[in-house]
Amino acid sequence: MQVAPRRTGEWWISPAIPAVGNAALAALWILTAFGGWGEEAFCGVGGSYDPTCATGFENAVLASLAVVVPAVVITLAALALPRVRRHPDRLGMMLAASAFLWVGAEGILFLGGYLAQSG
Repeated sequence: MQVAPRRTGEWWISPAIPAVGNAALAALWILTAFGGWGEEAFCGVGGSYDPTCATGFENAVLASLAVVVPAVVITLAALALPRVRRHPDRLGMMLAASAFLWVGAEGILFLGGYLAQSG
């Protein structure tokens, strides 16, 4: 990873930084959606388990897949296509877009879990 001046007045950030960010956000989403973190956080209040809440959280996971699938496709395309991979600006832009989608997917899980908990 490096942050170094490319030319006078311009800074370049290594594409490894958004790539690592994407990996971390993907791991967080996977653990929240399928690792039990989300259900425990929203539906396991006070040692009791609410199956109605769990069903609502499962719906939130399904809704977040609409954002996760494009995030995965963009990330894989950015890393697989030589036209993108050889141009750091394009690669960084695509990985940043993917990271924003991962954040959106986490937001959907949070909002869906909150609604499932209160419902």
